[in-house]
Amino acid sequence: MPDSDSKPGRRRAKGRRRKPRPGRGKALRIVAWSAAGLVVLGGTGCGYVYFQLNGNIKSVDINQALGADRPDDVDNGSQDILVLGSDSRAGSNQKAGGGTDDGSARSDTAMVVHIYKGHKKASIVSIPRDTLIARPSCTDKDGTDHPAQDDVMFNSAYSTGGAACAVKTVESMSGIRMDHYVEVDFSGFQELIDDLGGVEVTTSKAIDDPDSHLELSAGTHQLTGEQALGLVRTRHGVGDGSDLGRIQLQQAFMKALMDQIKHVGVFSSPKKLYDLADTATKSVTTDSELASVKDLSSFANGLKGLGSNDMNMVTLPVQYDPADANRVLVDHAKSAQVWKALKADRAVPGSAGRGTATGTADGVVK
Repeated sequence: MPDSDSKPGRRRAKGRRRKPRPGRGKALRIVAWSAAGLVVLGGTGCGYVYFQLNGNIKSVDINQALGADRPDDVDNGSQDILVLGSDSRAGSNQKAGGGTDDGSARSDTAMVVHIYKGHKKASIVSIPRDTLIARPSCTDKDGTDHPAQDDVMFNSAYSTGGAACAVKTVESMSGIRMDHYVEVDFSGFQELIDDLGGVEVTTSKAIDDPDSHLELSAGTHQLTGEQALGLVRTRHGVGDGSDLGRIQLQQAFMKALMDQIKHVGVFSSPKKLYDLADTATKSVTTDSELASVKDLSSFANGLKGLGSNDMNMVTLPVQYDPADANRVLVDHAKSAQVWKALKADRAVPGSAGRGTATGTADGVVK
């Protein structure tokens, strides 16, 4: 169950930030990972293989679910994608994520990926799961209406109304219409990393986190899928144990992964190409406009030139909640700078992050 909602008048927390309860995994999800095996697939004419992979993809019709209650669709050449990771323990995710399958899932990782006009650069805005927000009214997949609610954790939007509610919440926060939605699960993330042959990272200090089953010495490592999943989930083994520190680890890992994807060599190995495509299509849930190999391939081709130096990593500007050491509050003035820049297809100004809450894991992963 989510932690208790934060209410006005609650007592001010004292002392050090207490470490959050273990047991809820968080995996980094980014469009390019799922797209890696699809970039060259659309034009191969693979016949049976094509249709088999097409059948792997799960989708949600966001447009039908939300109707006209959305920001305007501005056609300026840019694209905005909400990338989510749920912490469902169903099926093979229970083994990968740990914990028990209680039938629920939350969006423990959320990023707005803004691809600038020309598709040569991107800004990625991570939204801390512990952020207290005003959730709009939502209708879940069973048709049950959920009234709007104030002062709830961001990740509760997904558990309340699924993908459509998560999209509606982000659009309400940002004023920006999401062009696409992509979600990747625990086991799929782990398999994708293994199919890629692992990812090389360098850690500036040792990481030891029993909760995410990760133990790394300081130095260079070729991470397996299991280790990579542990790294992007860890928060107790590094820094102050905050979600903001975990986001710093995720952003550094994503840059390493993006560089590795560019050199993975799928063109020279049909088996590696198929393995990546099969894993990717089984792992993702997309909006209905990306729900085919052809559409995913076309979309991925537009991103394949992006490298780590072309991505600007941003965390939604927040401040620590003085009444609850495990929650953060949106810094509305600073956040407005972020959303205004993306809406206008401009770079996020550096001033948006100055004086806001940050984690203590910056530089641990290189």
